[in-house]
Amino acid sequence: PDDQRRRCPTGAGAPNRCHGQGSDRGHLRANGSRFVNPTVLEGARRNMRMAREGTFGPLAAVFRIQNRSEALDLANDTEFGLAAYFYNRDLSRVCRVMERFEYLMAGVNTDLISRPEAPFGGVKILGLGREGSRYGIDAYLDLKYACLSV
Repeated sequence: PDDQRRRCPTGAGAPNRCHGQGSDRGHLRANGSRFVNPTVLEGARRNMRMAREGTFGPLAAVFRIQNRSEALDLANDTEFGLAAYFYNRDLSRVCRVMERFEYLMAGVNTDLISRPEAPFGGVKILGLGREGSRYGIDAYLDLKYACLSV
C-alpha cells in the first residue's frame, strides 16, 4: 500500500542516488510494516539523519572521503560504538585501524563477528557491561582482595 512507501531522502543534504530492491524512482517499499529492503545510499553526508542515528536495518551509506585518516574520523564520529567493519590485507594497517577504532567489536574482512567466546556489547552510549564470553559474568561478581601475612 502507498502508506507503507518511503521516499529516498531528497533536497539539501540528500544522497546522490538511492539503490536497492526496494527503490523504485526514489521510493523504498516496505516488506510489511517493519522492514525495508536492502538499500545503498550514494553520496551520504555527515549531517544526514541516518549518519547521526543508530540504524538497525539493511542500509549502507557510501561517503566520499579524501584519505584513511578522514575515514577513521568519520567512522568514530558517532555517539554509538557497537560494531564496525572494514576490509584490508595489510596486517600492520589492520592493527593501526583497530587502535583508533572507538568500537568494542570489529569485523575485519568479515561480517560474522558474533561468537560465544567473544564479548558482546558496545562503548560510548551503547556500552556498559558485556554479554557472552568470560566477561559476561563480571557484572554479577564482586571482586575481593585479601592481603594475608603469616
